[in-house]
Amino acid sequence: MTKYLHAMIRVTDPDATVAFFNLIGMDEVRRYESEQGRFTLIYLAAPGQADVAEVELTYNWPSEDGVAEEYDGGRNFGHLAFRVDDIYATCQTLQDAGHTINRPPRDGHMAFVKTPDGISIELLQDGRLEPREPWASMENTGSW
Repeated sequence: MTKYLHAMIRVTDPDATVAFFNLIGMDEVRRYESEQGRFTLIYLAAPGQADVAEVELTYNWPSEDGVAEEYDGGRNFGHLAFRVDDIYATCQTLQDAGHTINRPPRDGHMAFVKTPDGISIELLQDGRLEPREPWASMENTGSW
């Protein structure tokens, strides 16, 4: 039997990334730190989804000389997708917190935003909402 466990993304600022995911309703469900391996694993899930569908954030600590690992190409990962109750409210919350909505929810159904490390996040409305301003007129920004 196969069971889906999680998707993993590497992060450079765990606190900023956890805060980002909190904005879309994901919460930290557990954390593991390895002093010997010099890394931290943070598991996030939507309410009631722990041990069902999780996102693992991997933070590799800076080297002994203080050099932090750099990551690029977040778009190469593809994206993580989340169903939300109100895509307009979710996008507004993210925008109010300083995040760019790369693909606004013009159709009342789908939007894209990036995490602080450039990982694309697809937001999908549970059902479909009528197009609403200012979202319906917003242009795409950057890539997603």
